[in-house]
Amino acid sequence: MARQQSRAGGGRRRASHSMESVLGEAVALLDEAGAPALTFRALAQRLGGGVASIYWYVANKDELLDLATDHVMAGVLADLEKLPPTRDAIDDLRAMAVTLFDAVVRRPWLGAYFMRNTDVQSNSLRIYEMLGRQTLRLDLTARQRFHAVSAVIGVVVGSAVDMGQEPPQEILDGATDRDEYLGRFARTWRELAPQDFPFIHDIVDEFDGHDDTDQFRSALDLTLTGLRRQAGL
Repeated sequence: MARQQSRAGGGRRRASHSMESVLGEAVALLDEAGAPALTFRALAQRLGGGVASIYWYVANKDELLDLATDHVMAGVLADLEKLPPTRDAIDDLRAMAVTLFDAVVRRPWLGAYFMRNTDVQSNSLRIYEMLGRQTLRLDLTARQRFHAVSAVIGVVVGSAVDMGQEPPQEILDGATDRDEYLGRFARTWRELAPQDFPFIHDIVDEFDGHDDTDQFRSALDLTLTGLRRQAGL
């Protein structure tokens, strides 16, 4: 609002659209093709105005990306606030982590910008605070709490971004499916010399046709189990 008032005071004509519509269309472009698709020209075309009108609301693309991220995170924050609390802080932390994971899987571009600029991303900062408050219920030092929340966010965002990557073209084209695609690598791995790749031979059957969400939940549980032990529970 301060940006709009200052520019209006300079005699500039007010843009015909709203910040809500700018951010809504920016998120739509990001959902369709990621950050490269989000240009001021493309955004202006979708809004039905000129490129200059976008500058009424944001100074540059970095600010637009941070605001678009926070626009989405407002919905995630609302979902987190609906989660029923329990008597177990780590169970509550797990539920919050899964909710955040689901949001980033749906929109992998979020992973690059979440918490990038908390001066702009007030909702992202509140999500960080909500995760951190669960660790205040545990017998930990400030350093341990900081590292715990960092580890959880790392598992959540890293796993979600990895899962949300666009599949290979042959899967998109329908020439093959995911299981067959992974199966090719599994067959190649099975042909490797066991003495040179003992680990690969040990896990190849697990890799072949594995479930990505199950893999994420296992990584999250490993992290939270370590946190539980650190807290002496």
